[in-house]
Amino acid sequence: MTAAAPTAGTGSESKARRGFSLRWLVVAVPYLWLTAFFLVPFLIVIKISLSQRAVARPPYVPVIDLSAGIEALIAAIQQFSFDNYIWLTQNPLYLRAYGSSLWIAGISTLLVLLVGYPIAYGMARAPRRWQPTLVMLVILPFWTSFLIRVYAWVGILKREGLLNQFLMSLGVIGEPLTILNTNWAVYIGIVYSYLPFMVLPLYAALEKMDQTLLEAAADLGSPPFRSFWQITFPLSLPGVVAGCFLVFIPATGEFVIPDLLGGSNTLMIGRTLWSEFFSNRNWPIASAVAVVLLLLLVVPIVLFQNRAEKEQGAIGKAPVP
Repeated sequence: MTAAAPTAGTGSESKARRGFSLRWLVVAVPYLWLTAFFLVPFLIVIKISLSQRAVARPPYVPVIDLSAGIEALIAAIQQFSFDNYIWLTQNPLYLRAYGSSLWIAGISTLLVLLVGYPIAYGMARAPRRWQPTLVMLVILPFWTSFLIRVYAWVGILKREGLLNQFLMSLGVIGEPLTILNTNWAVYIGIVYSYLPFMVLPLYAALEKMDQTLLEAAADLGSPPFRSFWQITFPLSLPGVVAGCFLVFIPATGEFVIPDLLGGSNTLMIGRTLWSEFFSNRNWPIASAVAVVLLLLLVVPIVLFQNRAEKEQGAIGKAPVP
């Protein structure tokens, strides 16, 4: 009896250590993934943005060679400068590209919300047996290449395309409309391409809502429209915020849609970034553009999350009457 106690204690301690190591592994894997595929490339982009353009390969200086020793590394770091970021603030082209990208992404996000909310609402109110099929239909376009789907809109929106032919056959218009190569074509392309990213978070928020709240509001004499704005929409705000983030962030840096559907007057930072990298071969400026774009998107999100966490903490600490 006396010798069995240490054995049991040793076994429980080994199980505890094994459980701790497994928990540590589960937590470490995502951080290692983010470090390898986000933090390290981002640091490389920052390093290039602090370099200077050069007619060489790679097209910037200084090039850090870790095998050259610490003195060479320090000398290369001393050559870094913020001239590229200063250039961005002085050149109106980049300022207009940032402003135009944020504007187009904001309008597109609003349009996607207006289109996606009724779809998600209808899916959440549909019979249970139909909901998996409706979700599959929402994600069905992802089974086709994104580039092919955008190219399809070229054939739909051009002057002799399917949309103009359909409207002229109905007698709605007398001559073809010029939709392709305009901002309206970009809006249509973004709304179509990013609609599932808005519908799925909204559906997840609406589907788990307690329907007895609406029944209680109806029993108290609240009309359906008022119940929607006072009960349904506030409870779906987490889905609205998540969907807006999922649409606005990639739409801001979108390149394919404005390049194929937008005209020469459609100025977005994604096209500017591509031109600096591949046409002008100005990697330092392009890297600085990418860093500023990331900061413009990440900083507001971090501030919003901190504010939401503080509000939730204040609600949790509020005294219960």
